[in-house]
Amino acid sequence: MHQNSLNGLTIKTALFLGFGLTFGLWLFAGYHFTKRMADVGQEAAAINVRYMHAQELLSSVRSQVLLASVYVRDALLDPNRAVGASYLQQVQDTYRGVDDALLQYVPVLDSVAERERVGRLRREIDEFRQTMVDVLTSDSTRWPADARSLLQRHIVPKREAVMRVSEEVQALNRASFVQQQADIAEVYRVMQRRVWQQLGIALGASLGIALLAIVYAGRLENRLQRQRATEAQNARDLQRLSAQLINAQEEERRSIARELHDEVGQVLTAIKVELAVAQRTIASRGGSVNVLEDAQAIADGAIHTVRDLSHLLHPAMLDDLGLPAAIDSYLRGFRKRHGIRVDLLQEQMEARLAPQIEAAGYRIVQEALTNVAKHAKATNCRVHVQRLAHTVLIAIEDDGTGFDVSETESAGTRKGLGLISMRERVSQLQGTMRIESAPGKGTRVTVELPARSRSVAYEAEEVIHG
Repeated sequence: MHQNSLNGLTIKTALFLGFGLTFGLWLFAGYHFTKRMADVGQEAAAINVRYMHAQELLSSVRSQVLLASVYVRDALLDPNRAVGASYLQQVQDTYRGVDDALLQYVPVLDSVAERERVGRLRREIDEFRQTMVDVLTSDSTRWPADARSLLQRHIVPKREAVMRVSEEVQALNRASFVQQQADIAEVYRVMQRRVWQQLGIALGASLGIALLAIVYAGRLENRLQRQRATEAQNARDLQRLSAQLINAQEEERRSIARELHDEVGQVLTAIKVELAVAQRTIASRGGSVNVLEDAQAIADGAIHTVRDLSHLLHPAMLDDLGLPAAIDSYLRGFRKRHGIRVDLLQEQMEARLAPQIEAAGYRIVQEALTNVAKHAKATNCRVHVQRLAHTVLIAIEDDGTGFDVSETESAGTRKGLGLISMRERVSQLQGTMRIESAPGKGTRVTVELPARSRSVAYEAEEVIHG
């Protein structure tokens, strides 16, 4: 029992550790993959935001630069020379918007090339602004004549330079963004490979743990099967030993009953005869005829006692006349001894049964009625014996105090020992036994035994002993 407990604890611990390690591996792999994917996702989202914001700011810068060049062109072509200051103010306001946009600009990847191009863009914008300021602060009387020349020599080249640098920055941002997306895709591929590797390792470890658990469980199952087989063999051996003990006990009872009846009974009968002869002799010589009456009464009592003991041990009627007659004879004596009314009902019991079936049926009735007399406090009892198609039904029912059937399962109580003896006999013959009882509601014991006939049993014994 102690070894079984240790084996059970070991398999539980092994399974717990195995599933724990498996769960830990899968949890670690899942956490690592999730965290890495979350970090990559956050980084990609941040780059996307910076890229969109940078492109919007560059587009705004280009728009502002184009707007400023439009203001300069309008100023040069406007015939009203008094509005030159207002155009200059509009250009200054436009460039303040450009400055604000450049101040908000955040490099997408913050690379060296990007920083250089952004610096170059700032310089080109500053030069362009200074050129436009110089043009707008020059002699306005010469603007109509020099407008085309000023635009083509000063404004347009600077504007184109600003546009070109702005496009270079945007192109660089786009290239950086595309490269970043490719890097993220590569990170995803690398992570996917790592995740599959980790999942493969976890799966392999899980399979290994499962295989070890299966092997260990298989070994334990084989051990348990061997133990069950051993226990089954022990149970069969015990049942066979019990059957042999019951048979030996029955034979011993039969032998003792025969010895009591033949030897002790004959001796007591001879003593009774000798006492009668002695009494007649005394009477013939003029003595008292009552001098040996007490001795004769004692001899008669001893003869009846021996006859009763012989009948209780093994009734000769069971061998000579069969189970119904033996039960009927036993019930007559039971009524006299205990003062309990017992009714016997027999159905289809004309044919004789195998000796072991008759002996078992008689002992079951005897044991059940002994329990009734000792424990039930009953006034009425009924015994029903019926021959069915393939079984013999024996039912013993009383109106006594009853009992809790579950309590009789524990060995140690006197009731329980009697019921255990009955169950042993029933189990030996592969019959069934059912007990129905409750406190204050009486008891009913129902037994079914195989109805093997005496001739079949004898033929089987002849085949066996051959």
